[in-house]
Amino acid sequence: MSFETRAVHAGQEPDDSTGAVSVPVFRETVRSLKKGEPVVLTTVVRTEGSTPQKPGAKLLVRSDGSTAGTLGGGCVENDLRAFALEALREGRPAHLREYVLNEAPSSSRGMVCGGRMEFLIDPILKPADYLPAAEAILGALGGGAPVVVACVAKAPAGGKALVGSKLLSAGDRSGSLGSPDLDEAALAAGRELMAEDCGFRCLPCEGGVEVFVEAYVPPPMIVMLGGGHIAQALEPLGKMAGMRFCVIDDRPEFANRERFAAADDALSVDFGAGLARLAVHENDFIVVATRGHRLDDAALEAAAATPARYVGLLGSRRKVGLIFAGLRKKGVPEGRVAGIHAPIGLDIGGRTPAEIALSIMAEIVMHRRGGTGLPMKAAGERKPR
Repeated sequence: MSFETRAVHAGQEPDDSTGAVSVPVFRETVRSLKKGEPVVLTTVVRTEGSTPQKPGAKLLVRSDGSTAGTLGGGCVENDLRAFALEALREGRPAHLREYVLNEAPSSSRGMVCGGRMEFLIDPILKPADYLPAAEAILGALGGGAPVVVACVAKAPAGGKALVGSKLLSAGDRSGSLGSPDLDEAALAAGRELMAEDCGFRCLPCEGGVEVFVEAYVPPPMIVMLGGGHIAQALEPLGKMAGMRFCVIDDRPEFANRERFAAADDALSVDFGAGLARLAVHENDFIVVATRGHRLDDAALEAAAATPARYVGLLGSRRKVGLIFAGLRKKGVPEGRVAGIHAPIGLDIGGRTPAEIALSIMAEIVMHRRGGTGLPMKAAGERKPR
């Protein structure tokens, strides 16, 4: 398999502070491949029950034994590292390994989670072939064009599909999974995953073939309308969660690089102009917390006009009711009004700006990842999205 399409790069390479698990893995992968060094990418492709990592987690293994990323640590990761090195030495093709984590608590290995995990061990023996794909993924994670990568994870012997065959879509398409039908099914799954932020799916196909599909999109953006104390407290939380953070305030002293040093952007303009300049997308989040009712009203109207998946308003229930009534009078569709998160945040009893920001960030993560908002003790096992 050879990727000949030129990768689409972002204007800015992501850094580890984005919190994205794949960023350090693909940065190190690109560095190794540029040196012509073969590597192994080991990926969690399927899990059942309680496991230390979920699908999409990756471990890069270099020929000297050094690694980047994690599959959950412990004995399983050590085993997989050894198998990866063996695959490099012997030039073995991609293959699957399965672990059942149900050993007795007294076991020295400590594999007692009770779940099952499947891993794809994928040796990259020809560095130049995979380099464009790795660069495209790293670019997407830094704000560039979305990328879909599909890889055959399981296939019967003698068929057209071979384990490890890959397909890349980054504007143009490169590679193949073995047939046009498999390629189209994988790309359709990738388009669905793009709508869910970054996503991963093990796709069953005809003839016993399974394809692991990965979608990489730019990290979602939190847009803060209002540069007050809540915005300052929310900025580091958003960055730690792997999201871009931008603030808009019509007062230059409240929207500047000195006040928001970690922000991706700080705009001193009115809210509608600022949202238009940022080009808000479906996967983005808008938080409205201005300095007064009149500005909240204008900011929320501008936010509701965007395609952002989440719009939230800070304020009392009385203020929320008044602003919602105003939006309806202005013709904002009822479905959009009803979908606004207001009062914003989860009920954790927060009082200080930091505690309120934490409750807002918790609701954003819940909405992004499909959580319930319940205590883990009460939530129990949930099916993955």
